[in-house]
Amino acid sequence: MASTYTDLGLELMATGENAGTWGTKTNANLNLVEQITGGYLEVSIAGGAATTALDVDNGALTGKAQNRIIKLTGSISGNQIVTLPVLMENFYIIQNATTGAYTVQLKAATGSGATVTWGTTDKGWKILYADGVATNTGIYDTGFSTSAGDVTLTGTQTLTNKTLTAPKIGTSILDTNGAELLLLTATGSAANEFTLANAASGNGPTLSSTGETNVDININPKGTGTLKSGTAAVKIAGKETIWVPSGAMYGAETNGADAKQIETTATRPDMKVLDFDAGTAEYAQFSVAMPKSWNEGTITYQVYWTPGSTNTGNCIFGLQAVACADNDTIDVAYGTQIEVTDAGIGTVEDQQITSESSAMTVAGSPAAGELTYFQLLRDAADGSDTFSADARVLGVKLLYTTDAANDA
Repeated sequence: MASTYTDLGLELMATGENAGTWGTKTNANLNLVEQITGGYLEVSIAGGAATTALDVDNGALTGKAQNRIIKLTGSISGNQIVTLPVLMENFYIIQNATTGAYTVQLKAATGSGATVTWGTTDKGWKILYADGVATNTGIYDTGFSTSAGDVTLTGTQTLTNKTLTAPKIGTSILDTNGAELLLLTATGSAANEFTLANAASGNGPTLSSTGETNVDININPKGTGTLKSGTAAVKIAGKETIWVPSGAMYGAETNGADAKQIETTATRPDMKVLDFDAGTAEYAQFSVAMPKSWNEGTITYQVYWTPGSTNTGNCIFGLQAVACADNDTIDVAYGTQIEVTDAGIGTVEDQQITSESSAMTVAGSPAAGELTYFQLLRDAADGSDTFSADARVLGVKLLYTTDAANDA
């Protein structure tokens, strides 16, 4: 009975055959096994569109398909097809090392089995499996590839549904010690995001919000934490103050508070004050062109004052305001007064500061660029005002909220 051959070309000798040559043939088989297992071959497929067969030579080392590692070379000027024999089950490590922007397809010599194709710019390695199915042998990419599958130090790959453990990326990024470095939170139907950009020498890198046309950046410290640049706090929109000294106020034409300058001790601070009477409601007025960054919302205030006697009764202050725009009449009523109560401290010439008032609504329709008129009063007619002497006002601190970074 004559020898037969496997699909990979190994000789299967029949009993009693090849007397005296078994050693030679066995050694040839072993050499072929070695080549099939780890042999390397470069195959040129240069030229225009063509088909190149990787064949099997029975009992010989000359078959191109009888090598484990195959490098396809040459300058190609058309799409190439490379074939493997049907019925042959094996796996290969193959590189498309050709030059030229054309595809290279690997398939079985006949049939309609699966195929693998290198794209026009794909010049990487692939680990491929030929399933050896009769008539329709399929060629399959195992997914290990320098161009698409495996991550390499120098390759360019896209990771899809992968989990990195160091650093770990998912809902967080961990540092090399496994501690949380950055937390990531998904938002349904997200349209906006951060973009980080590096910069050339002499320029700073950029953190930008991108997505829609006009997008804010929200950076939120936790709890009572402070937004900082380096070690310095960053000024942000929020609560601001305006100091209005009594010297910037004037007594109202009707029941106006009296403006005075009181000497404490020579060469020590004199007090510029407005004296508010204990028996009659008296008024002082001032105006402020509020900053454009003001949100046109409510305002609170504190009164800085000093008692005219040692009495410790309650003193009731009130503040009201109205905003006027260009071409508005100034002959307009103030808004509702908001009051704050403070008890006399019992020592003349001691400075007193009231608590912050509740929110005061500015009458009119406040808007950027308008002038706001304020009226400060002592509600001496209120029976709860029991401070029996003049209340000497040093000034008023207004507290308002901004919603813009500046007044531009």
